[in-house]
Amino acid sequence: MREKMMEGMQRFSKAMFIPVLILPIAGILIALGNVFTNQRLLDTVPFLDNPITTGFGTILSGSLVSILGNLGLIFCVGITVGLAKKEKAVAGFTAMLGYLVFVNAMNQFMELSGLLTEAEAMQNAGQTLVMGVQIMDMGVFLGIMLGLVTAYVHNKFIEKEFKGALQIYGGSRFVFIVLIPVVILLAVALTYIWPFFQSGINSLGSLIQSSGNFGLFLYGMLERLLIPTGLHHLVYTPFLYSSLGGVTEVGNQVFEGARNIYYAEIADPSVTRLSESVIWDARGISKMFGLIGACLAMYHTAKPENKAKAKAILIPVAFTSFIAGVTEPIEFSFMFVAPLLFVIHAALSGLSFVVLNLLDVRAIGPNGMIDFLLYNLPLGIEKTSWPMYILVGLLFFVIYYVTFRFLITKFNFKTVGREDGEQETKMYSKKEYKEKKGKEEALVAQESPGKASVIVDALGGANNIKTVTNCYTRLRLTLDEPDLVDELTLKNETGANGVIVKNQNVQVVYGLEVNNIRKDVDNYLGIKEVD
Repeated sequence: MREKMMEGMQRFSKAMFIPVLILPIAGILIALGNVFTNQRLLDTVPFLDNPITTGFGTILSGSLVSILGNLGLIFCVGITVGLAKKEKAVAGFTAMLGYLVFVNAMNQFMELSGLLTEAEAMQNAGQTLVMGVQIMDMGVFLGIMLGLVTAYVHNKFIEKEFKGALQIYGGSRFVFIVLIPVVILLAVALTYIWPFFQSGINSLGSLIQSSGNFGLFLYGMLERLLIPTGLHHLVYTPFLYSSLGGVTEVGNQVFEGARNIYYAEIADPSVTRLSESVIWDARGISKMFGLIGACLAMYHTAKPENKAKAKAILIPVAFTSFIAGVTEPIEFSFMFVAPLLFVIHAALSGLSFVVLNLLDVRAIGPNGMIDFLLYNLPLGIEKTSWPMYILVGLLFFVIYYVTFRFLITKFNFKTVGREDGEQETKMYSKKEYKEKKGKEEALVAQESPGKASVIVDALGGANNIKTVTNCYTRLRLTLDEPDLVDELTLKNETGANGVIVKNQNVQVVYGLEVNNIRKDVDNYLGIKEVD
């Protein structure tokens, strides 16, 4: 039971990536639109103060903010596609149909039952407009629930076929036929059940918020500690996109979740100071500054003869973390050889949330310096206090550096460049490993199809692989026999930063190139459809 639960959570976490990774793009474009409508910037650069550029900015921000009001649909389709085992495109289309049926079924039932309130009383009654239809306000949780239900029905009945005159109603049509009564009954049930859930969610959100800095510390620490399991997305997603992260009215419209509130407020010129919920997305301190200090500490503590190799490894991963906020290659370089460093890193990440909160800093940096500049600089210092964010980041750079350097030397941790004997060659020197295998194998391993074949072989062969998916940085697989995984080959010959084996679930960390690696593996295995 425990293994099945963990496998289910892993699949759900992976499916959440589909909608979650799209939303920051909308946020960046909203921030870009805000650049063209920022009066302070227009006063500084007069040639931008014209109807064309300001109109473009207004349209860009205004149109993308509408995405925040339809997160339920976005999560419903995204999660269904992520969890569907076959015919994912059809599953996504079915999810959209099911969402429309649910919304209108709930509205009709509430109208027949006399539960609909007047427009001015909707918020107090826990109701809202979804796609212009008045229903219970379930926010992003509606999309998550319907996505799970639709995916289950799809996977169970997608291969159901009939004969004769009923043949046309098989497959995806039968999935929709089954889904209709399911979502209608669900709409009726949730009309009465959801208010209790909403009360519990509100109470939990209030508890976390009333916990103050302790709650912030736990949030930031847990978000990092769950990195090895791949479930850290389940920690921050509810706070970013649901009422757990706060509820605020912006421009006569109510927004839930820290990220949604932030996007809405940066697009509204009447907002002079961002609300407190923005602090929930202050992960950039450890990404842009802290781990860079850790990398410098690992370089300075490397053995003299290994410093060149350590530099070749640490500079690219530090740059990626600073610019794009991808931290896993760094974290996996010390996570298993020095678990204490990882715990300290998680604690410092949580502490950074507390410090920013104490200093009343409202700037965010979720995905590296590029996002930080686009989000915060156009808003000005008054809205975000972004210069203080930089100062706090520099402080944590020093704290990380001093702490990591002390602990590495104190306990002689075998971090990058400090390995004994052949360990360095096996774990970190891809070139030397290939030289042992011969020039011919090295050339093959550098080619994409050859690399895919090496990956497949290191995973126990094609027959051992049941499923192949990927998230932002990891190749995620389900294997029949996980004991056949060759971690050394994956790290040395294919460039993997880390390998996690949990029962039949295997995650291989490659960083930003994982999408291309996933496609190569799919092509090698003859998989036509991708997630």
